[in-house]
Amino acid sequence: MHTDITVLDNLVAVNLSVTIWSARRKLTAEDFSGGVSTASLPPEELASLGSKRICNPADLRVFGTLKSRATTLLDRNGVRFLGGWALPETNVPAVQAELEAIATEFIKEKEAFLSRYDDAVRDWIQANPGWESIIANSLVSADYVRSRFGFTWQMFKVQTSENHSGQSVNTGLTEAVTSLGQTLFGEVAKSATEAWHKSFVGRQEVTRKALSPLKTIYNKLNGLSFIEPRVAPVADLLSTAFSAVGKKGHITGANLVMLQGLVSMLSDPEALLSHAQSILEGSSPDMILDSFKSGPIVYDVGQHVDEDPGEDSGNNQDVLPPKGKLLPAGPRLDSLGLW
Repeated sequence: MHTDITVLDNLVAVNLSVTIWSARRKLTAEDFSGGVSTASLPPEELASLGSKRICNPADLRVFGTLKSRATTLLDRNGVRFLGGWALPETNVPAVQAELEAIATEFIKEKEAFLSRYDDAVRDWIQANPGWESIIANSLVSADYVRSRFGFTWQMFKVQTSENHSGQSVNTGLTEAVTSLGQTLFGEVAKSATEAWHKSFVGRQEVTRKALSPLKTIYNKLNGLSFIEPRVAPVADLLSTAFSAVGKKGHITGANLVMLQGLVSMLSDPEALLSHAQSILEGSSPDMILDSFKSGPIVYDVGQHVDEDPGEDSGNNQDVLPPKGKLLPAGPRLDSLGLW
């Protein structure tokens, strides 16, 4: 199945542009006027790969954190598209409000950094005795630094050029749209694999916090359910699983095995699509989730995680593959005859 070009009617494209001053300058011959030797090289925290830092990178860390928050926000709500993201129209107001909040914080942190820029540089020089000159000789003005910070985004609708003679003008756009479903399922698989290794592998018990990444996946799928027919069944499967585990208490036993099976399935795009198709053809989410309870999670041929791993397995370590075998990129689930 491919995504129809008409889904553009329900999508808003987003381009995010965040620039952060690197605080790096190119190393020059003048920086080593006394000759170069292993003993005369500046410390790694000051210089590396032909460049030098003229400010403590810790002073700039907050900007990378804010950029990551914005990227995560868009990843949670949309799907990668045309170098940016495609958001469902219904999510735009909330995403816009959150981006504005992050941008406000970014500007606040930028002004705070610039207000103490001279002190920050002076502190960095003092923290690197013996290398004062290679820092001082490369300093830039606060106005220049200000120009290197930016946090902007654009939201816009994408439309086909229906009135243009010939179809070649829409070729690239058509391909990007038709692959949206594949892109979405790939992003779900990546998120599920991260959740698997962080919260589920080898565990005999998990807290309800382990459901958080699954709820994020559910919200993403639910918002983008119009992209292609197999998205909604996967969202239904997650919703049914949330109901099955209840609202309170730790998750253990058959319910945990069921969740492990679900996460394993989500991490495998081929299995995910097969189960989604089976729901479209009449299988119920309850039946599929029940099937997960009856089988172990398979890592490789002849290897699985028992429902009760025992004392020596440890609660926080991945099960290692047999010697000489490579662990697959994500967990794999026994088909149990379903695909």
